[in-house]
Amino acid sequence: MSDSFLKESDFKDFVAGMMRSKPVYGPVAKRSKFVFAELKSPEELRLDYDVTLLPPKKLFFPPSQDLVRFDGASFSGCIEPKEKILLGVHFYDVKALDMTDLLFREKHADENYLAHRESTTLVASNVQKVSPRAFWGSIGKDVQPKGHDAFLTKITGGYVFETRTAKGEALLSLGKFQKATAAQTAEARRANEEVLSRCPETLKYSSSAVQKKVRASFEKEALWDKLAQDCFSCGSCNTVCPTCYCFDVQDCWNVDQKSGARTRTWDSCLTEDFAKISMGAGATENFRDKRGERFRHRFMRKAAYLNEKLGGPACVGCGRCSSACTADIADPVRVIDEIMSN
Repeated sequence: MSDSFLKESDFKDFVAGMMRSKPVYGPVAKRSKFVFAELKSPEELRLDYDVTLLPPKKLFFPPSQDLVRFDGASFSGCIEPKEKILLGVHFYDVKALDMTDLLFREKHADENYLAHRESTTLVASNVQKVSPRAFWGSIGKDVQPKGHDAFLTKITGGYVFETRTAKGEALLSLGKFQKATAAQTAEARRANEEVLSRCPETLKYSSSAVQKKVRASFEKEALWDKLAQDCFSCGSCNTVCPTCYCFDVQDCWNVDQKSGARTRTWDSCLTEDFAKISMGAGATENFRDKRGERFRHRFMRKAAYLNEKLGGPACVGCGRCSSACTADIADPVRVIDEIMSN
């Protein structure tokens, strides 16, 4: 693939060209925050964002999604992907999508997710502004992002556009690109390396050390009860997490009692009823009824259980959970520091 350069003055025309070819989604302002949304004009695009409220996985795995629609004895699937371009994804969110791709592809592949994912051209971009709870510079450093088609880096006078796939290469025809010089490529590389040291939070331990210590702390119930003491069990940390993928499935019937849809919605292991199961005859059993048990499960999943499968922790350091937690107890750096010191 290739490295190209696009002048700052030509960038909006490039975005407009993409928008004419297919829908383009990117970071846009929502009051003082940012969200991924379909662009209505090139001017809406905010590549200077720090972090979005929800991760880009919502475009492939929506918070609520019909799986099957039924009417009497007939039914139909709901795999309805549309080609689109997702522009401006930071590298940590690309890493999160890589993890979700793997988990939704293995064994019984999730065809709905994969259809939406594979119909998308993903253009990543460098981090220009660092969010106040970020620690992506120090977690999972052995895992590199790979699920993007091109990478856009802002440098002096414009952007270096590095293509990774044929889909990324096809975008070159939509802008006034020229071959990047060695100096421009080097500046882009320095920009992406330098920003790693600007995170306000730092995880001081290696992934393997954290995995071993977290896994060994499983039986320390007093520690987990202490860490979860102020937890509201609201599930906000799960809802905003780019690597969480649990969902609930329910059949929703229309008033005619014949038609409806089987719908899946995001679910959260921090909520009180997540691990409640039916025992028949109206009886139930909750095998994680304590806050400490649910809090422990979250960190076991993020720091220990999936490491071998993913090549590193199931956390990319975006800091969304820290920002979303009303009680301010979800910060992985703070929790892991506490575990490592015990």
